[in-house]
Amino acid sequence: MRNISYSFILRRLATILSVAIISLSLIAAITGILLSFYYEPTAGGAYNSLQSIKSEIPNGWLIQRLHEIAGNGLIGVSLIQIVVMFLGEKFRPNWLTAWISGILLTLTAIALSWTAMLLDWTQLGYWRFNIELGTIEAIPVIGSLLREFLTGGGAVNTMTVMRLYTLHSYVLAMGAIVLAIIHLIGLLRQEEEEKQESQEITNTAY
Repeated sequence: MRNISYSFILRRLATILSVAIISLSLIAAITGILLSFYYEPTAGGAYNSLQSIKSEIPNGWLIQRLHEIAGNGLIGVSLIQIVVMFLGEKFRPNWLTAWISGILLTLTAIALSWTAMLLDWTQLGYWRFNIELGTIEAIPVIGSLLREFLTGGGAVNTMTVMRLYTLHSYVLAMGAIVLAIIHLIGLLRQEEEEKQESQEITNTAY
């Protein structure tokens, strides 16, 4: 009885966390769309546009703050979800869809945070990005190609901001929403299958 309760709690917690994940993904997407109306993805305009959003746009600071909280929360909840699924012994063939989508979602959330580091065009973000570019360039074979792809050339400039903005706002954001939906569907489907299996065992016992 204790094992059944433990399994049920973890299964239910995984479902609740998956709902939280998709909610955070949607909040980040909606607030990101609102910010995009005023954000200028250029080396000179990024910082000024964000300052304008905070100080001049009604509730702009709140939208930006919600966007940051949702992005950071998505990373945290996704990591917790992986731990919950692992503790619940969900690393099995019938949970493969939810497991893989959860891992990919966590990586996508981290990538969203990484691509956002330069979008505010602050000194901290600029130098941090340059340091990490050095690490990327040290990757054998593909390092230089990745740096070229991310920067759009050699230096970190407007082209770099535009590429990171495109990756952040379109590719990764849409990917996170799709993976969150797949993850939730996978969990719900597998939970239904487990309920059917339990019902069949109960009927057989009687």
